[in-house]
Amino acid sequence: MQRLILRRALSAVPLILGVLLLTFVLMESAPGSPADLMLGDRPVPPEVRESLERAYGLDRPPAERFLSWLGALASGDLGWSISRSRPVTRVLASALPATLLLAGAALLIHVVAGVALGAAAAAWRGRWPDRAVTFGGLALYAMPTFWLGLMAILALAYLVPIFPASSMRSVGAREWSWIAQAGDLLWHVTLPACVLGLASAAAMARFVRAGLMRALGEEFVRAARARGADSRRVLLVHALRNAVLPVINLLGLSLPILVSGSLVIEVVFAWPGMGRLTYEAILAQDVPVVLATTLLATIVVIVGSLAADLTMAAIDPRIRLGEGSRS
Repeated sequence: MQRLILRRALSAVPLILGVLLLTFVLMESAPGSPADLMLGDRPVPPEVRESLERAYGLDRPPAERFLSWLGALASGDLGWSISRSRPVTRVLASALPATLLLAGAALLIHVVAGVALGAAAAAWRGRWPDRAVTFGGLALYAMPTFWLGLMAILALAYLVPIFPASSMRSVGAREWSWIAQAGDLLWHVTLPACVLGLASAAAMARFVRAGLMRALGEEFVRAARARGADSRRVLLVHALRNAVLPVINLLGLSLPILVSGSLVIEVVFAWPGMGRLTYEAILAQDVPVVLATTLLATIVVIVGSLAADLTMAAIDPRIRLGEGSRS
């Protein structure tokens, strides 16, 4: 197990560097410069522009600026936000809790809905619930996330005003009691979390259904039925336990979808998290913030994939034996 963690950690270093380099090259390839955005259309003397570029290090070559940022990163410094005039660490610290809340709620919906829909499709295989789950799952999976978010706002925040259309808190909510604040926060997070979680739960439902269909044909299922177990117990206890391994592996693969989807959802719902922060930083050509958010998202994906592999190794002894025989 320790060897697997060490091997993944060593392989993650060039991957992270490659992602950061690609992000930096794409940001530098964009037309204009942060100085143009800060100065706007106002006519200013050339020395003012030169002084501004010198203050933010924009007068240095791109390669030097990237290597300088990496050197500062080694000491825990993520740089200075050009658009927000604050250290990047403080900018991330203010946006990270909102993203963690949204991603955690979406992940919970993703797992619960995916397993429930997959189990329902397997229980009524070949009948209309199975076909409805299959068709609905494919339709949800094919819809663009931004369009699904806009339709959810139109249906559930405008036509039938059940949920708020944007923001994370109601006006004046900070003065309420903590119970009222928690309820208000839950009210605001429900709609974007459902959009983000349900859009990716369709793939998990298909995996769960396929795993249950395979498990229902195994010998241990027939033995359980021979002992008098009813169909519900066979499906939810015996078959689902053996179909959970692909689900755990799929969770690691779902993290990139949730991370990329959160950027779109946070912009659509005006959610003050890292996705919206990244979007605004791209528009402002705030390279240090974009690099920092990209770094954090890449680490989350790598750690999530590793956690899924370790969980599978802890649940299934055959994976541990396979690893030990190779070593």
